[in-house]
Amino acid sequence: MRVLVVEDEQYMARVLELGLRREAIAVDVVHDGATALERVTVYDYDAVVLDRDLPGVHGDEVCRRIVEMGPGCRVLMLTAAGRLGDKVEGLGLGADDYLAKPFDFPELVARLRALYRRSPLAHSPILTFADLSFDTHRRRVVRGSTEIRLTPKEMAVLELLMRADGGVVSAEFLLDKAWDAHADPLTNAVRLVVHTLRKKLGEPQLVHTAISAGYYLGTR
Repeated sequence: MRVLVVEDEQYMARVLELGLRREAIAVDVVHDGATALERVTVYDYDAVVLDRDLPGVHGDEVCRRIVEMGPGCRVLMLTAAGRLGDKVEGLGLGADDYLAKPFDFPELVARLRALYRRSPLAHSPILTFADLSFDTHRRRVVRGSTEIRLTPKEMAVLELLMRADGGVVSAEFLLDKAWDAHADPLTNAVRLVVHTLRKKLGEPQLVHTAISAGYYLGTR
């Protein structure tokens, strides 16, 4: 899952960035509406956490523009205005969800995951492949009867592979969805994460390489 956080208060933005990354969510952060609109035209975000009161281009206009681009990216509007009328107005702009400040961080994560499950890419929170099970709510991976400890990045890559259900997933797609905008497109980070993931999942091997195409899950 890849999220754009649009928050002009830099301390809040940093807290959100660090917290979401600990939840195996790739995060980019911008501090104004104009930059947010530039980013959403370049990167394929699953969701935007959007502060309503932004400098320059207002959050309302950012929301309208994102909605006009199509149904792929969900908008969670984040604002200090928590009155019912403000919520109704925000949802009326096309936002998929609305969370008033102050808020509990676990609730934000839960709402983002709920939005992600409504995207074309994702459906069930419980993913299975062969004897491998991944509870994306509890961030728990089990193979057979053994729980496997994974890093947030390994979890992000595994989730994308499992949602592909045996289909080949390119390294470029993994880099786009599981890393942020600062990732070097020529990096070998994807290959290294896949290598450690493959080892942790054990035998018989589940993660395979499709030469010059990407990676996929298989039982052979």
